[in-house]
Amino acid sequence: MTQIPSIFPSPPTKNIIDKRPIYIPNYIPDPQYVRILDTTLRDGEQSPGAAMTPQKKLDIARQLAKLGVDVIEAGFPCSSPDEFKAVKMIAEEVGNDVGDDGYVPVIVGVARCNDKDIETAWEAVKHAMRPKISTFIATSPIHMEYKLGKSKEEVLEIACNMVKFAKNLGCHDIQFVPEDATR
Repeated sequence: MTQIPSIFPSPPTKNIIDKRPIYIPNYIPDPQYVRILDTTLRDGEQSPGAAMTPQKKLDIARQLAKLGVDVIEAGFPCSSPDEFKAVKMIAEEVGNDVGDDGYVPVIVGVARCNDKDIETAWEAVKHAMRPKISTFIATSPIHMEYKLGKSKEEVLEIACNMVKFAKNLGCHDIQFVPEDATR
């Protein structure tokens, strides 16, 4: 009987997570490593009927950590008291649970570019070992003009000031997202 060669590579002999580089904000020391950022807990609720309780979000965050997800976007804490509670629970529990490989996922709170959102996000994630704030503002010409009523220069100034504001609160891992930049 002739054996057909496999077109698939052999499975790795070492777990890929064992090769995870140390987490450094905005830098991956190993150019071969792909950092996984999961948005299930925030973006997953955008579908009709997909709302989750804080406990359900915590359960999912635990599973994401077990899967080896590097960065968990836990939610948008300013959107409701339940969302704040969920993000805070995830930060305190999952964000401090050291895995078998010594890794703890980064826990992200999402915030619009305003003081209140950023303060709320920081309050929700600050107890994690690796807290992060992801702040955003509309940057497409049509949104800047009609949604925000701001010029490109004003939006840029707001974005820079809000990143500085988050840093002054004590957050050292901040991500800026240009919302709808290409529309």
